[in-house]
Amino acid sequence: MSGAGRSAQPLDGAALIGAVLVLAMANFMVVLDTTIANVSVPHIAGGLAVSPSQGTWVITSYSVAEAITVPLTGWLVQRFGGVKVFLTAMLGFGLFSMLCGLAPSFSMLVAFRVMQGLCGGPIMPTSQTLLLTIFPKERSGQALGIWSMTVVVGPIAGPLLGGTISDTIGWSWIFFINIPVALGVAFGARTVLWAHDTPTRRVPVDYMGLGLLVVWVGALQIMLDKGKELEWFASTTIIVLAIVAAVGFLSFLIWELTSENPIVNLRIFRHRGFVAGVITLSVTYGTFFATVVLIPLWLQTSIGYTATWAGYASAFNGVLAVVMSPVVARLMSKVDLRALISFGITGVSVIGLVRSHFTTDITFWGVALTFVAQGFFLPFFFVPTTALTLSAVRPEETASAAGLSNFMRTVGAAFATSIMTTAWDNIGTEKRSQMVGHLNDVGQTARSLTAQGFSHDQAIGQINQLVQVQSTMLATNQLFLTTTLLFLFAASVVWFAPKPKRGGSAGGGH
Repeated sequence: MSGAGRSAQPLDGAALIGAVLVLAMANFMVVLDTTIANVSVPHIAGGLAVSPSQGTWVITSYSVAEAITVPLTGWLVQRFGGVKVFLTAMLGFGLFSMLCGLAPSFSMLVAFRVMQGLCGGPIMPTSQTLLLTIFPKERSGQALGIWSMTVVVGPIAGPLLGGTISDTIGWSWIFFINIPVALGVAFGARTVLWAHDTPTRRVPVDYMGLGLLVVWVGALQIMLDKGKELEWFASTTIIVLAIVAAVGFLSFLIWELTSENPIVNLRIFRHRGFVAGVITLSVTYGTFFATVVLIPLWLQTSIGYTATWAGYASAFNGVLAVVMSPVVARLMSKVDLRALISFGITGVSVIGLVRSHFTTDITFWGVALTFVAQGFFLPFFFVPTTALTLSAVRPEETASAAGLSNFMRTVGAAFATSIMTTAWDNIGTEKRSQMVGHLNDVGQTARSLTAQGFSHDQAIGQINQLVQVQSTMLATNQLFLTTTLLFLFAASVVWFAPKPKRGGSAGGGH
């Protein structure tokens, strides 16, 4: 029997509502934790005496650890049952959230974030699978709509909560707030879902596949995080990491495709709709997530925003996202999913184009309104993409497909964040050098400032700050333009999927 199969009749009434709330809250909390640290990076870096670029390891370490366990979900659900996996992961998530808040050093914080991510990885796909189990099959589109809404709102609420908490009571509390939620969700799952656990069967552990997965994903992420610091391929360490990642990835592919019981079921990629769906998902979500990291960093380091106000600006993403999610869920039964997805991603690409014309004197509402508009388009991407991806596979492959698609999405987010923050620094440095070379009579400008009461050092500092802010602005604009092109690419890829059945009910592949 498959771990993704149904073990009991679908729920209804109050039991269904309670189960939905439990699963949605769990999913929301895990997604929230991918972004809640974004605006808190300057606080964490300052509190633990590391640079802001090192501070982003708090984000990427969690994402990579989560990505490693996400594709294992199919195996875990088959071996232990969906509810048991969900419950155990939730309790572990709460424990390591507490340890993150108590971490005495940055290295310990990163270590606990890794453990938190390992526990958080199975929660998203198991919540997705369990939602499909407790909902009547004909309402699976509604179930996926609810699940997708939490994926939309989580990254939006993260910066808002993270900024407010960091500025008022301290960054540790962005982790402490998970504890009561984790305990409440675990209690709810034990009470409402325990009788609806998925069937289990003994499945051998693919230790080699698991080891290769950890090696290539870990090596690639460390290479991306440390590349700038070690001057990329001028460093032996980076070269070794690149070789390990490449060899590990190829070995992983060969092993998993030939193993009788692979830890990650790569055979799911035989479905064209699944391939098109996960490419669209990983490129779009990765690019979107990287901008969610970049904008608060830019606002705080260059425009003078506090973490709270950077969070406020980002939070406007949620205004229309919440409104449009149920609308899109209803449209899924009437409109080609590919058209909905392409429309949503194209809309987000236009927002990227608008942002590529930002200036340093942009107002709060100038930034916030782009998030309001983006929120309108995001549900057109998130909700139908999930349905399109899972509808392309067989019912017994749902758990594995959910895990693998979430793995691609999570890895896309982690890699895109590292690449974009590194590119941001590199382009900013390049633009600064170009601007310095074109400055006209710096001495005269310094004398003018000195005449206004500045000391010589203060005058030079003012000029230096102006150049730094403007070069960072140019780098930010260039990256926003790049996101526009990436979004347009993703909007076109989705059309390689075969036309899905109306509604795109999950698990209905062929």
